[in-house]
Amino acid sequence: MVAAGLLVLSLFTLALGKPLSLDGDRLFVRSQVDVPRGFSYVGKASAEKTLNLRIALVQNNVTGLEAALYDVSDPKSENYGHHLSKSEVEAMVAPTTETVQKVKAWLGKNNITAETISPAGDWLSINVPVSKANALLNADFNEYTYDKTNTTAIRTLAYSIPETLKDHLAFVYPTTHFIPPVQKNAPAFKAVQLPRASKRSRSKRAAVPAECDQQITPACLQALYNIPTDPATAKGNSLAVSGFGNEIPNKDDLSEFLAALRPDAKDGTFTAVSVDNGITDGDGTVEASLDIQYTVGLATNVPTTFVSVGNQNQDGDLSGFLDIINALLAEDQPPLVLTTSFGFNELAFVSQPDLAVNLCNAYGQLGARGTSILFASGDGGVSGPQASDACDGQAFEPTFPSGCPFLTSVGSTQGISPEVAADFSSGGFSNIFARPAYQDDAVAAYLDKLGNTNAGLFQKEGRAFPDVSTQGVNFIVDIGGQGQGVSGTSASSPTFASVVALLNDALLNAGKSPLGFLNPLIYSSGAAAFNDITEGSNPGCGTDGFPALEGWDPVTGFGTPDFNKLLTLVTGSAASSGNSTASGSDNSADDSAAGNSEATATASSSAAATSTAAATSGHKHKHHAANKGRN
Repeated sequence: MVAAGLLVLSLFTLALGKPLSLDGDRLFVRSQVDVPRGFSYVGKASAEKTLNLRIALVQNNVTGLEAALYDVSDPKSENYGHHLSKSEVEAMVAPTTETVQKVKAWLGKNNITAETISPAGDWLSINVPVSKANALLNADFNEYTYDKTNTTAIRTLAYSIPETLKDHLAFVYPTTHFIPPVQKNAPAFKAVQLPRASKRSRSKRAAVPAECDQQITPACLQALYNIPTDPATAKGNSLAVSGFGNEIPNKDDLSEFLAALRPDAKDGTFTAVSVDNGITDGDGTVEASLDIQYTVGLATNVPTTFVSVGNQNQDGDLSGFLDIINALLAEDQPPLVLTTSFGFNELAFVSQPDLAVNLCNAYGQLGARGTSILFASGDGGVSGPQASDACDGQAFEPTFPSGCPFLTSVGSTQGISPEVAADFSSGGFSNIFARPAYQDDAVAAYLDKLGNTNAGLFQKEGRAFPDVSTQGVNFIVDIGGQGQGVSGTSASSPTFASVVALLNDALLNAGKSPLGFLNPLIYSSGAAAFNDITEGSNPGCGTDGFPALEGWDPVTGFGTPDFNKLLTLVTGSAASSGNSTASGSDNSADDSAAGNSEATATASSSAAATSTAAATSGHKHKHHAANKGRN
């Protein structure tokens, strides 16, 4: 996958000339930027200040990874559901021996020793003082502040590497990357009385409690979406919830929540594990409590893990987003579903998209192994992760990672008669990733109906999101014994994750593979298994945003799930587990997610696809950058 910004960057750097390093090596200007919006120059960085720099090495067959991902994820492919093994995925993203040797030789020449920090060896880490970093990279590191939080970052506006490394060293980070702190899709909340499960009056919508129009509980979601209450029984099923920034759920809060609202499943629990020294116990926080109470509370009896990502990050401003994926990729049996309620404004990555592309490819690695990656789309309508007036009169601001084509983005709805789009539901079109082929028909149909609305404010050729949605307003949670009503796409992603986990339960019990990467299925034959949302919009940037229309739309995707219809769909199309993979390897069922016997989301620690190996369905897959004009 190549991003549009990368194509522009490549042409730009070739035109800059070729300076010489102090030892006479011809240099290649890898990156050059201006200070972005929201950051301010402070002054020169201290020469003695130690920098932790990460070096991304060129992956040897990322095109093959993409082809293999679609090959095992497209229901039309004969390899559908035959997920790849850990070793097969690593073989495609690992750098070549020549790449490793050349980069380490360059570092060694400068008396620098690198540490490998990714399972496939495609990421290295070095610790050097500012003075040595400046000399090594022909850079000028200075201090900058992010104005909103007054936090300081040391960055350079340009850097170079030896020309002999330009085909081996993808980028050095953080150098010219200016990324604001990660944002949780901060749910709005208010104190409420914690209700009790009961048989009350019903609304006209079949079997949906009338009070669900005012507040959402597990019973509401079960009734709205036909989610079963029976406990899951499949061996090897698993669901993981990621948490960042010291968010943590509390088991006592969960027990009280279940006793009140799922008395038939009051023994539900979760396991907490740590990445980057994340906390694993403490008083429950809003985000983590919401995520756990509506996974454990809906995906009844599915083993659920909370992966707590701390602040001792290897990936710098990514705040653990890459670290958690590398930790899960290191597992022989990664979780079958991973839901995340945090994200970034994509704007922070547009000028330097290499980092976003690398992280997106990491999601693709997990998807190829059979993990369904879900992200809350954001709570700012068309203005980014959170509502903001900074874009008023300017182009819409999509969110990341929702713009990555290798994951499923989840928006929000509200109400039951009718169910309509929640106005905060982030959605739109990526400025980095091109529209994937699996979206072509659905998105083209929407754009035809949209006409000239919002013309010039979005990239019509970009990857469109969200893909699906669920309720997201006034979810009842228990925090410290007090009921709270919580709203946001943070509620929607764990809800949909629970649906996927229960579908996996049925598939595993039938001896079939888990769903893995969902979107090719959803866009090819899954639309009929969703409740189409045709009212509402997602305003922002001084506009009404995008309207929800019949079919797919960039507010609610294809709409909300009907579990029974999805179950009929997937049990009729899923491949049996344990069969050969796309590459014909005979060991993939041993360590891929599809062949798990006891899959859990602990955070301790090749297919013969080529650039021309497309999925057997014959569909083209175009995830290089959106480089055409705006609508």
